[in-house]
Amino acid sequence: MSSNQLSCKACFAHAKKDIRIDERVLEYTDEQVVVKVEAGGICGSDIHYYQEGHAGLSVLKHPMVIGHEFAGKIHKAPKNSNLKVGQKVAVNPSQPCNQCEFCLEGKQNQCPNMRFMGSAQFNPHVHGGFSEYVVVSEQQCFPYDESIPAQVMAFSEPTAVAIHAINIAGNLVGKKVLVMGAGPIGGLIIAAAKAAGAVEVVASDISERGQKIALQMGADRAVSPTDKAIFEEFSKNKGYFDVTFEACGASSAIASTVLVTRANGSVVQVGMGASPVEYPVAQMLAKEINWKGSFRFINEFSTAVKWLEKGIINPRPLISNEFPYQNVEQALITATDKNISSKVLVTFFE
Repeated sequence: MSSNQLSCKACFAHAKKDIRIDERVLEYTDEQVVVKVEAGGICGSDIHYYQEGHAGLSVLKHPMVIGHEFAGKIHKAPKNSNLKVGQKVAVNPSQPCNQCEFCLEGKQNQCPNMRFMGSAQFNPHVHGGFSEYVVVSEQQCFPYDESIPAQVMAFSEPTAVAIHAINIAGNLVGKKVLVMGAGPIGGLIIAAAKAAGAVEVVASDISERGQKIALQMGADRAVSPTDKAIFEEFSKNKGYFDVTFEACGASSAIASTVLVTRANGSVVQVGMGASPVEYPVAQMLAKEINWKGSFRFINEFSTAVKWLEKGIINPRPLISNEFPYQNVEQALITATDKNISSKVLVTFFE
């Protein structure tokens, strides 16, 4: 199996507040795919690596290419591949081992050996997609209609997260849904819930900007969590919503989900949030509420690509800024300010 090399530039996080555009040499075999990256989205984990030098327990131990939400076009494909040079693809950053008990049960998002692109969980770290070129497997590449902008298809990964949350919730047809937090994931959950048949979707966000975006993403109504009268109304008669998606991670929001969700309803926890949380266990128990976690995605990535391609979900209202990769530090600083930013994109167009 012959080895090949390619030199390019990439966005490396070296340490806290230390992001650089460095030259890198990519090595790849004839069986691997080389993708010319076109656009990527900045996620919360990218911001944490820049602001703190770690994302949760994943600490930077050496320079790492950030980014796991990205799309591009095929630069090089294996000889007998279905992929063609120049073809546009969304890239799935998830690389499960497909050998452990979880993978064999179809629960790849629980794989303890997951090599997720742009993650410092393992050492050496797994480089991400904020690079002029990346080397991936054929299985990670999902072709899409070339008429769709790469900026839209860069939402494939967070859209997969949203669709997975919908699948965790179960059948939403005719259901009343609350989405707490109208950031990028919350906004995509709003759109996915409408697509999945929810009869009413209410969004809760502390900022007027977030509420406006929620309405643009398809919410029937957008409210502020500080409006006590509205939430008292939602809490009457053992709750109003059949399903509540908690997508902001705020302790107060997590606790309030039990009050506004109907007896025998479901709460899907998507926001990571901070611990500890004062959770009303007695009310949860008495109302027999199902509290479910939703983590990453499994096979929903292919669905996300199709929904974006067909316009079933339109992520454009979430795009707040776009920067060339040479200005990645400015992009990260901008993305950190949630008063002005939802999804900040980084582009690699020539």
